[in-house]
Amino acid sequence: MYVLTIEEHFSSAHQLRGYRGKCENLHGHNWKVVLSVRGDTLDNIGLLIDFTELKAMLRRIIAGLDHKNINEIPYFREQNPSSENIARYIAEEFTALMASGEAPNIALDSVTVWESPTSRCTYLP
Repeated sequence: MYVLTIEEHFSSAHQLRGYRGKCENLHGHNWKVVLSVRGDTLDNIGLLIDFTELKAMLRRIIAGLDHKNINEIPYFREQNPSSENIARYIAEEFTALMASGEAPNIALDSVTVWESPTSRCTYLP
């Protein structure tokens, strides 16, 4: 079993609905996303998947979050834009890309979303 991990960043704003405290107000974060995939089968040159391809897939997803108010993204009109739900959203979007045939030999292992240098959430699909 091989596990490959990449890291990307984006900036966005959000506010937590139903929360009592300062995070109920609109505020921003510089998010870090760490995504890991796993698989057993290497291609003919010994790669599970090219890191460049993996990063391109993740960048397509976070481009829809970058410099946005996450509350205004359709998925988050019903879901609170917590770190937990953002991690799950990225995982679901990535899984959809894999299902479209872009990465048939890998499975999503985990998505970790950091909202600050000391606070993170990991989603395990």
